[in-house]
Amino acid sequence: MEGMRRSLPRPPLPVFRGRLHDARTATVIGRLLGVAIVVAFLTGLVSHYLQQPPGWAVDLLPSRPSWGYRLTQGLHVASGIAAIPLLFAKLWTVYPRLFAWPPVRSVVHALERASIGVLVGSVLLQLVTGLLNTAQWYPWPWNFKQAHWALAWLAVGALLLHVAVKAPQIASHWRRPLADADGPDRRAFFTAVGAAVGAVTLTTVGQSFTPLKDFDLFAPRHPDHGPQGLPVNRTAAAAGISAERLAGWRLRVDGPRPYELTLEELRAMRQYAAVLPIACVEGWSKSAHWTGVRVADLLERAGAPHGARVRVTSLERGGAYAVTEMGSSYARDPLTLLALRLNGEPLSPDHGFPARVIAPNRPGVLQTKWVVRLEVL
Repeated sequence: MEGMRRSLPRPPLPVFRGRLHDARTATVIGRLLGVAIVVAFLTGLVSHYLQQPPGWAVDLLPSRPSWGYRLTQGLHVASGIAAIPLLFAKLWTVYPRLFAWPPVRSVVHALERASIGVLVGSVLLQLVTGLLNTAQWYPWPWNFKQAHWALAWLAVGALLLHVAVKAPQIASHWRRPLADADGPDRRAFFTAVGAAVGAVTLTTVGQSFTPLKDFDLFAPRHPDHGPQGLPVNRTAAAAGISAERLAGWRLRVDGPRPYELTLEELRAMRQYAAVLPIACVEGWSKSAHWTGVRVADLLERAGAPHGARVRVTSLERGGAYAVTEMGSSYARDPLTLLALRLNGEPLSPDHGFPARVIAPNRPGVLQTKWVVRLEVL
């Protein structure tokens, strides 16, 4: 047995001769992937700080443009989805290097390979879990929002380190050499990758970019599907809202001059209309016609100071956003409404009947439904 073991030859390492595994191809795909990751990261920062601003920034968050969050969140999800085929194309161009021998040539080389492992692992996990989040499917035990935030910084840090290490090689292959024009095989590969990116973008971006909604084949949401022609993430039943809980509903406004209003009294106040989008972190958004009472008018009646913040409380049970805060820039914006009607009809239970908040440039999770209390802070 000992002799047989010694006589077995070492299996030869695979040999890769294709030009599509070269540095030029990897650089072209890599810079496109880098753009997608950076766009997703920056727009993710916008979303994070609009949802969870530091205390000093609450009153500084801008309420205009009214479509700002819709744009940034649509870009966030679209760039993340586009990055998936780009990432696999990038990995395909460089995977032969996994078979290089020896696998580690020095301490610096070992650190470089470790950083690449961190980069690939964090970006893969970030993109896959982000994609599943758009479908609101969480087959893991950890908190998605916290993990997504931490992974974003880890992935971007690893990307910056990788670019710094590979900067000379990237620079030397950034432009196509005149004496080595891209051949038909490379052009065909780039065309295939571009077609894949275009296909996944075209068939999903319609959930936020409504001119393309007819091509929205694979996104979890369609902007026209839902009660009153508008999607919902959390239904009244899921939030524990029932006819019994709404019986005798009154809005309480707490401030220097607290008061309560019935639904009929709210409807008797001066009504304002606004066209504003609901934009959700899962990537879908749609504008709708809202009618209701200005939050600023309700605060003024309660004697709130001009720069006051507002705490909004919902009847919702157990939701992470059952209680939210609104900075003064939102509270005093004339487009911020306590909405009573949607697209010309009274709010349906799933859209927050009897009253909900709708404000410009605000994440959908903070557009509180089933509002029962406004508290001046």
